[in-house]
Amino acid sequence: MNKAQESSTTYNFPETEKFFYGRKLMDGIQDTVLTKESLVKDFFIRYIFRAVMAGFIIALLTVFTWKARVDFAPLVGDNLASLVGGITFSFALIFIIFTYSELLTSNFMYFTVGIFYKSVTIRRALLVFLLCFIGNMLGGILLFSLLKFSTVISNDMLNLMHATVEKKTHLSSVDIFIRGIFANFFINISIIVTMHFKEALPKMVAMIIGVTIFAYMGYEHVIANGVVFVSALIYQFDTAHILPMLRNLLFSGLGNYVGGGLFIGLFYAYLNDPKRH
Repeated sequence: MNKAQESSTTYNFPETEKFFYGRKLMDGIQDTVLTKESLVKDFFIRYIFRAVMAGFIIALLTVFTWKARVDFAPLVGDNLASLVGGITFSFALIFIIFTYSELLTSNFMYFTVGIFYKSVTIRRALLVFLLCFIGNMLGGILLFSLLKFSTVISNDMLNLMHATVEKKTHLSSVDIFIRGIFANFFINISIIVTMHFKEALPKMVAMIIGVTIFAYMGYEHVIANGVVFVSALIYQFDTAHILPMLRNLLFSGLGNYVGGGLFIGLFYAYLNDPKRH
């Protein structure tokens, strides 16, 4: 028996567990994936409601971010106001995670891990992605449809909203794609970090850091962008913006999948798979 064969026959996962020290995280992610899949299969409407709540939360925190940026800009300048806005928007992920709501971009990471370990099929993963996206958008539509009949969103906030839409719809497709990669990279790496903590406070700090970075840097998040586009269409419908909006959603979504699904999900699934030793 040569050395390679001897190494193969004596290989034992418990003896080499120190080389795959993220294995428990991957097992936990697979359990979460199976739970999510069961929700879709057995409690379809309730799963949609969870996705709607995530979109509703993102829309609500988007409005909060606009308010913070408008109020702080005269005091600290536009740059620091953008940083304040990034911090305020980061609260959205905290509310989503702790309410067990369903956000598309975090599912990119979860279900890619599930596909890698064959605990879920690609077809089922794509179904979850589609349902999650629809639910997230419905949450944004619900929030801004309600706010349309109120005075919560001021003229200054509307101006900021339209400026954001103009900027996002005029980026090149490649720019959107690359920005999308980094947006979901920071979201999902912060989720991976939170899995190491049992206490709520360090989990919250990790999420605030990750989301603040992506929001302040102006990276492209498909659900956050979709919510902003929904608000623009509800407050001032303009057919000229529809195709650029769809282009942005397509390339930001693809970038988000690469950043969260491949750069985080697939990468750490491979690193912690002893069977591919």
